[in-house]
Amino acid sequence: MLTALKNHWPEYVIEACGLGVFMISACVFGTLLEHPDLPLRQLIPDAFARRLCMGVAMGLTAISIVYSPWGKQSGAHLNPALTLAFFRLGKIAKADALFYALAQFAGGTAGVGGAALLLGSWLDHPSVNFVATLPGSAGAWAAAGAEIVITFVLMSTVLILSNHARFARFTGLFAGVLVAMYITFEAPISGMSMNPARTFASAFSGNIWTAIWIYFTAPPIGMLLAAEVYVRWAGKHRIFCAKLHHHNEKRCIFRCNFANLNMPVNAQATL
Repeated sequence: MLTALKNHWPEYVIEACGLGVFMISACVFGTLLEHPDLPLRQLIPDAFARRLCMGVAMGLTAISIVYSPWGKQSGAHLNPALTLAFFRLGKIAKADALFYALAQFAGGTAGVGGAALLLGSWLDHPSVNFVATLPGSAGAWAAAGAEIVITFVLMSTVLILSNHARFARFTGLFAGVLVAMYITFEAPISGMSMNPARTFASAFSGNIWTAIWIYFTAPPIGMLLAAEVYVRWAGKHRIFCAKLHHHNEKRCIFRCNFANLNMPVNAQATL
């Protein structure tokens, strides 16, 4: 455990900073688009149009982090549920998975805390509400089901693309597009979390714990289900690494087999 901390602390710090930046972006854009006293909210009165703008902003934020030098090194998980799924798939050591999750929770919470200092009462306004993820009018169980579905699709997309020789480099792009689409279309159902650390960050800063169980259970369930389906469909030998972007010169701390991605399928099966 201490050896992992000593050797891999840069990746842990990157994961914390990455989710922190994501949450600052969410708080800033959420405030600009939803606070009734700000010009952008008055300029865009339609709720769907505002969600579209928010989706584009957060999708681009996610893509920027994945393809940044930070994301290229840590793998840009930014999500304990994603890290847990890759741990289940055998691509992450136990110590690394633990420290990744701790870093993600700490970084996300620090990000919202920093945004609260920057934005003050604007972030606390009921229309912004610390950009908390809360169930919509359909209720908690609908929100839980929606979270399972969207995380299943996201993890399936990551696994299919990141383990395909031709499309692996586009994994982060497709993940960002899904984030944008989910915020635009799915957010009214569950608040669009997909991420226990992201939800905890807003809940902690705003003391908003409504239906917190959904966001601690549904995203891991969805991603673990996707991992199980992928293994049964493609085989465990078809999982090469836990990075969302691997076409770079940054070191990889995972149980990496990315160099064999271009090998014939029957040769991979013997590894």
